[in-house]
Amino acid sequence: FQLAKKFPEKTAYSEGGFDDAVAKAARRVTATYAYPFLAHATLEPQNCTARFDGGSLEIWAASQIPDRGRQIVAKTLDIRQEDIKINLVRGGGGFGRRAANDYMVEAAWIARETGRPVQLLWSREDDLQQDFYRPGGFHFLQGGLDASGKLVAWRDHFVTYAVETEFASHAEMAAIEFPARFVPNYQLGVSSIPIGVPIGPFRSPGHNAISFVVQSFVDELAHAAGVDPLQFRLDLLGDTSHGEGLAFYDVHRMRAVLVAVAEKSGWADRLNLPPRTGMGIAFHRSSRGYFAEVVKVSVERDGTPKIKQVWVVGDIGSVVINPLNAVNQVQGAVLDGISTALFQKVTIESGAANLANFDTYPLMRMPDSVPVDVSFIKSEGPPTGLGEPALPPVIPALTNAIYAATGVRIRELPIDPNLLKG
Repeated sequence: FQLAKKFPEKTAYSEGGFDDAVAKAARRVTATYAYPFLAHATLEPQNCTARFDGGSLEIWAASQIPDRGRQIVAKTLDIRQEDIKINLVRGGGGFGRRAANDYMVEAAWIARETGRPVQLLWSREDDLQQDFYRPGGFHFLQGGLDASGKLVAWRDHFVTYAVETEFASHAEMAAIEFPARFVPNYQLGVSSIPIGVPIGPFRSPGHNAISFVVQSFVDELAHAAGVDPLQFRLDLLGDTSHGEGLAFYDVHRMRAVLVAVAEKSGWADRLNLPPRTGMGIAFHRSSRGYFAEVVKVSVERDGTPKIKQVWVVGDIGSVVINPLNAVNQVQGAVLDGISTALFQKVTIESGAANLANFDTYPLMRMPDSVPVDVSFIKSEGPPTGLGEPALPPVIPALTNAIYAATGVRIRELPIDPNLLKG
């Protein structure tokens, strides 16, 4: 928060003139958003079997990047990569955690030192306390609206983590992340904090946090403008495509999923819901997939959010190769995102993670699960990945729904029910 009071250390992207535009704006909105470190909490803790024999090493493990595991094992044990054989086995979840391969190094080292085959299985406490966590972050936002309610200025001072002069692993934000190029006067500034905590990718790396911030602030601006949050988003997107190459952003595809999810969810009737019940909408592009989502939630008097339904419309290209698995992937991503929003947070105290097991790091349980309606729009784009892009927009869709139900804006995760009592 001290960094937020200063100028950003560097400007990642700038277009137009933010200062002049916001000074002339008819309405200005400011907000601070924050999100925590997260543990992967894979249902199967990290494990590995290793056998060292005559200078050769054989490993059995689940790994998301086995070649990287071979490299770090070879470096740590000072042996040739050609002398290491890795047998991949099916594992109980990864979500980025099984890209680190640290458990592979541990088993290999013990096998060499003891001269015996070793089967390593971490305890749940080991797994949670020795993770490569999803990095937290802070965003200090300013927006300006003209007299007609159009967004004319946007500034984000992003405070994140760094190692020396480089972003820490997966703690960055793309310079042209939406709404860059969609607001005439836009500025993204970045400041960094040194970090000693091991961090790494988490399902839908980066986007799982950025979407919460961006789509929540877009919602704030829509309400400040007095405009339907769906229409505000459509107006912001406009009707042309922006960018090129890998950064290409197809506005028509995004508009299509937004309009479709609004129709499927009955968005037009959202103002007729019972008291303390609301609907929220959000969209996001990641992994070349376009997703829009609506959440319907009621909030109990004790502040507990009760999610009634989630609607998802995605565009992952011209072909949905395995329809049943596609629906499963989307539903799993949505429930994963809701779980992080409602329950999960890692705090670091005295250099250690302050959590032990599922009693102190709860995951969504069966009674918390919600219906997730999934639809796909087939476009002319090539087929793309599906395991990740449905997660990011569900978090802001949920927090925007909570605002619609209670008038309380959630700007920090996980959601604190104490803020919602009434």
